[in-house]
Amino acid sequence: MNENQHLSSQFDEELARLRTHVLQMGGLVETQVSEAIAAYDKGDIASVKHIVETDRRINDLEKAIDDDSAHLIAKRQPAASDLRMVFGITKIVTDLERAGDEAKKIAKGVRRICEAGQMPAQYGIGVHHITDAALTMVRAALDAFARLDVELAETVIRSDQAVDIEFKSIVRQLITHMMEDPRTITTALDIIWIARAVERIGDHAKNVAEHVVFIVEGRDIRHPPKEARA
Repeated sequence: MNENQHLSSQFDEELARLRTHVLQMGGLVETQVSEAIAAYDKGDIASVKHIVETDRRINDLEKAIDDDSAHLIAKRQPAASDLRMVFGITKIVTDLERAGDEAKKIAKGVRRICEAGQMPAQYGIGVHHITDAALTMVRAALDAFARLDVELAETVIRSDQAVDIEFKSIVRQLITHMMEDPRTITTALDIIWIARAVERIGDHAKNVAEHVVFIVEGRDIRHPPKEARA
């Protein structure tokens, strides 16, 4: 093996390690969201502390991946397609970290509701359904990244609309609750806050999928031209 081949092999190994760390971070986010919604269903504030601790691990991973990405660019000076991969990774981990922040918001919302002597799930609002949809988006977006699958990424992007519609439906139901019984206003607002956090997790999954398209094809589809949105 000559020196160029050796350097290329080292770069491939470092890039593969970066991708593995991104998937590890994504797995933590997925677990964090699942635990937050389990706390919502059960009215369990004991798990909130663990969810917050997981968020710190996610933040540490984001910083480590960003540092490794910067080091890789400076040291290896990658070609265009590899450079897209590294830049795409830095954007993906930002969205994953923000999705983790939203999971922490869910957990803190559950704690507020429970400390007020209420049970979050008592209203029968479909937060679990919207969460299943958002988690499916997260899993599929990470799978699209692992396989560099543009078709799957585009499916994730399209599915975000259903999550948005579900969120609006939840808000309408809770407004009805608040109008019928003003005593529910505080808890209903907390549930809207929780549902909004879930909807934002779906947005971040969509962003990850958009970054996958950019990595594979070099297309930035985040801001389509006006005629495409008409």
